Amino acid sequence: MVDPDRNASQAAPHHLSGRLSFAPPLLFERVQDEPDLSYASLEDWDALLTRSPLDDSALLNRARDAMAWLVSLNLSKFATLPSQDALPDVPYVLVLDQPKTADQAPSEADMAEMLVFAQTEILNAQVAILPCPDGYFTAHDDPRIILLSEDSALYPLLENATAVYTHSAGYGFDAILAGHRPRVFGQPWYSSLGLTQDERPDPYATRRLTRVQLFCAALMMAPQWRAGDKALEIEDLLARLEARQRAVTEDAAGYVASNILPWKRPFLRRYLGRSQIVFTDDPDSIARHKAAGLRHLAWGRTPEAELRLEDGFLRSRGLGAALVRPLSLVLDDTGIYFDPTRPSRLEQLITARAELTPHQRHRIERFVQRLTCLRLSKYNVGDGLPDLPEGHRILVAGQVEDDASIQCAAGEIATNLDLLTAARAAHPEAVIVYKPHPDVEAGLRRGKVPEAQEIADVIATKADPLSLIEACDEVWTMTSLIGFEALLRHKPVTCTGAPFYARWGLTSDRSPTLVRRNAAPDLMGLAHAVLLDYPRYFDPETGATLAPEEALERLAIAPQGRSRAMQYALAKLRQFRAAFLGLR
Repeated sequence: MVDPDRNASQAAPHHLSGRLSFAPPLLFERVQDEPDLSYASLEDWDALLTRSPLDDSALLNRARDAMAWLVSLNLSKFATLPSQDALPDVPYVLVLDQPKTADQAPSEADMAEMLVFAQTEILNAQVAILPCPDGYFTAHDDPRIILLSEDSALYPLLENATAVYTHSAGYGFDAILAGHRPRVFGQPWYSSLGLTQDERPDPYATRRLTRVQLFCAALMMAPQWRAGDKALEIEDLLARLEARQRAVTEDAAGYVASNILPWKRPFLRRYLGRSQIVFTDDPDSIARHKAAGLRHLAWGRTPEAELRLEDGFLRSRGLGAALVRPLSLVLDDTGIYFDPTRPSRLEQLITARAELTPHQRHRIERFVQRLTCLRLSKYNVGDGLPDLPEGHRILVAGQVEDDASIQCAAGEIATNLDLLTAARAAHPEAVIVYKPHPDVEAGLRRGKVPEAQEIADVIATKADPLSLIEACDEVWTMTSLIGFEALLRHKPVTCTGAPFYARWGLTSDRSPTLVRRNAAPDLMGLAHAVLLDYPRYFDPETGATLAPEEALERLAIAPQGRSRAMQYALAKLRQFRAAFLGLR
C-alpha cells in the first residue's frame, strides 16, 4: 500500500538534461513510477565526462557495491508485478526496442538493419525482442523471432542472453551493468567509452571508462535522487525499491488470514492488503478463498497455514501486549523462527548467508552500526541502569513462560527460575543480574519469579536492556531475543534452549545439536538474514512499505508506547478475556 502522504506533488519533477535524457536506463523509469520518488539532473552528461576524472576510490567502491546490488534486484519497469512469462529458450540474442517519438530517435531503416545483424551474426540463436510503447517492433511472423511482453523483467533477460543489440535504447546501459558488451548501432550517451561494440563510433571520443566508473557517473553523479524533499543516496534508493518490489511480489495473490486478533486486523489490512486480505477462522471459508488463489496466512505456529505470521525483531516503542502496532513482521512459508522442531525460512536464509557478497557485507555492517548507534532493540522499553556490584557480571534474561518460543525451543530449562538456578550453579561467584521480561514487568504475561531475590544479586526491573547488555560481561538466556541483541554488541551468549541464533557456532549452547544448522555464518551473515532478509518493515501510521534502513530512522524518532497505567488496564482486560471468553 502506498503511503497516502507520499504523492507526486511532493516530489521534484523528473528531469534529466542532455543526452542522458534521450535514453534513460531502467532505474530512472522505475523511479518515475513511484509517486514519492523523483530525480533531477545535477550535471549534464557530456560536461561530467569532460570535467570529472572519476578516480575517487571511496566513491568507486560505493559504486561497485551499488552496481552489484542493482543487478541482483531484478527490478521491473513498473511498481507492479512484472510479467511472469517464461524466458526464451537459450541460446537467444536480445534486441532492445525504443520509442519512435523520443528525441534523436532512429529511422525505421536503422532499426531494421540492426534486426538483420541480430538474426545473422550468431548461428542457431533465436532473436528475442523486448518491445516498448510506441516502439518499432509490434508484430512479427518470423518463427525465429520472439516478441516479448513490454513488462518483461529486464535483468533476467540480460542474464541469460548470448548477446544484446540496441540502436540507442537506455537499456543498453543496463546491459553493460549486467556484464554485456552490447552491439550499438547509434551513438547513445554510453557508447564510445570502451564498453560497447559500436557500429558508428564517435571519432572524437577519447575517454575510456570501466563499468564501475560508468555506473558512478550515470547513477551517482549525474542525477539527484529524492524522496519528497529529502535527498537520497543511491544506497537509500535501492533499499527502498528492493523493499517495495518484495512487497509487490509477495502480496500479489492476496491472503486469507486466520487466528488474527481483532485489534491486529486494521493494521494488517494496511500492511498486506495491497491486493486483497480476508479475515476468517471458518475452515470452509478458508478453503474457498484458497481455491480462488489466495494464500492462507495465520498468526503464530499454525501448521496447516501456507504462511505463518509473527512480529519482527525490531518491533516498536512499546509492548505488543499493550496493543502497540508493530513496525516489522515476518511471514514464513516453511515454519516459524521460534520453532526449531521443524525447518523455517529463517534457517534457510541464515544458511544462505554463510557467504556474503561485498555489497551485502557492507550493507549489513552499516545497518548494524546504525542500529547500535541509535540504541534500538525489539521493544525499546526500560530506562536507565541500576547500580551494579563489581565483578564478573552475567545478565540473565527472563522470558514470558507461556510464550511459544519457550514451549517449542526451551528444552529442559523452561522457567525463569530454572534458568537463574542454572546460571548461578555454573557461576557461583559471579554477579547475577536478572532482567524480567517487559510483558511480565507490566503485568501482561506470566513469568514472575518470587525466588529471584534469593538467587540473583540484582533484579533489574524497568531497566534498559541495552544498558544492561553493555554493563555485563556475558548473557544467559533460554531463547530470548536479548541473546541476539547481545551478539550484535559482541557479548558472549549462553543459550540453554535453541533460539534461531543458536547452534550456528556463535553462541555457547547447552541444547541438543540441531543437524539442520550445519552452516557457519559469521555474525554479519546471521544479522543480514535476521534483520534484512527475513522481516518486512512498515510505517505503523500509514501502512507504507519501508526499507530496513528507513525503519531504523522511523523507530528512532517514534513516540514511546502506552503508559504503565494503560498497560495495567490492558493486563486486566486480557485476564478478563482469558477467564470469561476462553480466548488466548
